[in-house]
Amino acid sequence: MTAPYMKELEVFLNAEIKAGREFYPEIQNIFQAYKYAPVHKVKVVIVGQDPYHGKGQAHGLSFSVRPGVSTPPSLQNIFKELKSDLGIDVSPHGFLEAWAKQGVLLLNAVLTVQADLAASHAKKGWEKFTDATIEVLNKECDHLVFFLWGAYAQKKGASIDRTRHLVIESVHPSPLSAHRGFFGTKPFSQTNEFLKKHHKSPIDWKLPPLA
Repeated sequence: MTAPYMKELEVFLNAEIKAGREFYPEIQNIFQAYKYAPVHKVKVVIVGQDPYHGKGQAHGLSFSVRPGVSTPPSLQNIFKELKSDLGIDVSPHGFLEAWAKQGVLLLNAVLTVQADLAASHAKKGWEKFTDATIEVLNKECDHLVFFLWGAYAQKKGASIDRTRHLVIESVHPSPLSAHRGFFGTKPFSQTNEFLKKHHKSPIDWKLPPLA
């Protein structure tokens, strides 16, 4: 947190607040992915790009939305692949906290975004921070699984040591690309087979109902 780019990010976000520009997620939720899945607990890393920029959606976990929010199209496709892969019924909600609590680091490349303006906080320093996160996980952990969906995530994970970690790559699950190589990739069963092979408990991908 002492790196120069973190100081620059702090200055930038404070300026956004001072200017009255709303951004997501809220300050207290920016590092939520890290709180749920600290380095020593991480088993799986799912790399996203940008938080959702609609009000009430983002809460600090890539692809996840808050309870009561409609499941976004990319996450709907992830759930469809989960059903095809493991037979798990499509979840009626898109709140992925249960995955995060099991060591799935739901990591966006950029951790904040201005309301209603996609990619508005790109190239402000977050990419350096999340690159550093991936580098630490790559070097200090063994037998992790990285989901790199789409060209952006694949570029971000290009330096991962594939002799030690399982890297699952495909096109992005968005409706624009899912039918061109996301469906049928079976990432969830591959992940659990790899984890069991390396004496780690598999992920229970079935999301519990919301209370």
